[in-house]
Amino acid sequence: MQMDFTNNLDKAMEYLHKQGAFLTVKNGDKTNTMTISWGNIGYEWNRPIFMALIRTSRYSYDFIKESKEFTISIPTNDKLKKALSICGTKSGRDINKFKEANIKTKDSKKLSAPIIDDCGIYYECKVVYSSDIDLSKIDKDIKDKIYSDGRFHTLFFGEIVESYEK
Repeated sequence: MQMDFTNNLDKAMEYLHKQGAFLTVKNGDKTNTMTISWGNIGYEWNRPIFMALIRTSRYSYDFIKESKEFTISIPTNDKLKKALSICGTKSGRDINKFKEANIKTKDSKKLSAPIIDDCGIYYECKVVYSSDIDLSKIDKDIKDKIYSDGRFHTLFFGEIVESYEK
């Protein structure tokens, strides 16, 4: 069922931060998904935006840089907790996450990147801007706790072109 992107924001953010969500990307004939638990839903540049943070070392990073789109699939129950764990600790470079985590994809409504089946809330996003975190400008406490290894995130601002519930 289609929804306005502001519907269920409390629920979406609660589950995103409580257990995570799947960020799924497709580039050519390759598809990958990863678990995210950091993100932001807002309104910038007169557009609904989902902002996702992805480390440059992640397998999904090159996919999203090339394809300029991603989907967010947020489970709203505990059924996919194990799958979220696998997709957050294993790399698509090394394994087929879909097979290993026993998750199925479905076609998204507007993008080539699929969604993860059995989730409750979905966002389809086209990248309108990205920016690397500048470690020289970030709070020292955050830098020391999150970026002590020097590996930083890129912020991907995706215009929400479709949002819906299961």
